[in-house]
Amino acid sequence: MSKVNQFLEEKVMPVAAKVAQQRHLNALRDGLILSMPLIIIGSFFLILANFPIQSYMDFLAERPQLKESLLYPYRGTFELMTLIAVFGIGYRLAESYKVDPLAAGAVSLSAYFVGTPYVTYIIGKTPEGVDITETAYQTAMFTSKGLFVGMLIALLCTEIYRLIVQRNLVIKLPDGVPPAVARSFTALIPGFFAIIAIWVIRLLVENVGTFGSIHNVITVLLQKPLTSIGTSLAGTMIIFLLITLLWSTGLHGSTIVGAVTGPIWLTLTAENAKSFELGEPVQHIVTNEINDIVFIGGSGTTLGLVLAMLLFAKSQQMKQLGRLSIGPGIFNINEPVLFGMPIVMNPLLIVPFIFTPLISVLITYLAMDWGIVAKPIGIVPPWTMPPILQGYLITGSISGAILQIVILVLSFLIYYPFFRLWDKQKAKEEAAGGEEQ
Repeated sequence: MSKVNQFLEEKVMPVAAKVAQQRHLNALRDGLILSMPLIIIGSFFLILANFPIQSYMDFLAERPQLKESLLYPYRGTFELMTLIAVFGIGYRLAESYKVDPLAAGAVSLSAYFVGTPYVTYIIGKTPEGVDITETAYQTAMFTSKGLFVGMLIALLCTEIYRLIVQRNLVIKLPDGVPPAVARSFTALIPGFFAIIAIWVIRLLVENVGTFGSIHNVITVLLQKPLTSIGTSLAGTMIIFLLITLLWSTGLHGSTIVGAVTGPIWLTLTAENAKSFELGEPVQHIVTNEINDIVFIGGSGTTLGLVLAMLLFAKSQQMKQLGRLSIGPGIFNINEPVLFGMPIVMNPLLIVPFIFTPLISVLITYLAMDWGIVAKPIGIVPPWTMPPILQGYLITGSISGAILQIVILVLSFLIYYPFFRLWDKQKAKEEAAGGEEQ
């Protein structure tokens, strides 16, 4: 372990530190962190609405309004992640350029709405028979599903904004005008061109090719190759690689990749369930439940990382994040870690975030293929089911629970040296901040 730590400190950390200091990555990181408190609050209510005890779930199923009311705080916090991040990224990037950050954040947020499609509904008719319509944005695009596009829009708009401001192509009012009014007029021209740029991009995407909207570009580009991968060991590892790569850039990898793999894997789940019902051996290793077996604590298999924070953190930031993340992590919710640590756009922590699931998939596949661990029997437990119990239910065998314990220990061992470096860096920053005070 000491040699691994030495290699990471001498070779990896200097490169990661240089990359992390890059202006745009800093803005992305800070914008994502801005949403962390709301993510944690939303996670709590998401657990309440999906607590994996069957009697409790049946109780809520009989009272759908009660379950929906538990989700009100979740929808008002967690599901606004992209909007908060877009504003935060624009704000922080503009701040680094020493131009008006508040205006840049507002322009970025407005431009995101310009680039996001909305749906028109007919809600009634006038006495003359004319349709009464109402337009509504797809709120799914306010969640992490829209985050990647949101990040790009925030970066592009802020760059346009600061270039125009720095070239002094702005409206200037006399000195006697209140500063707030003067700043609003200063933002007029750069804001106009930033929004026009996103409008033009949207028109091009919607009218050229088959993408339909800016948000569909990544999904459409990935669908064909994903469909052809199949369910082999190599194909499954590629799928998990894509999920974690997408998540590491802020894209909702599970949703994007799952849109293609979900129908295929759920079919195999149903086939295994039928075989199990008939008392026949189940055939398929790769079913929809492989996500639940591998992604202990959420995408990236991050529960081991949370345990490392909880048990061994030296910096106050990591100690507190560990305490806040352990509850959601047990129920496979890891947005507090993804966006609060953060792992997203973090060149150091992306490495274990990608490799931990890949190694876990390899172990899972081979263990089931060799008969060491039972294959999935077609039971689909709630995704919030805590690990170990989840592994037992999926496989109908204690071997599934043991497999998840192995993966949990493995994730801790892989994440720990990288976490140690990150924690050490945070502790130094805290010490430096204390000395300055």
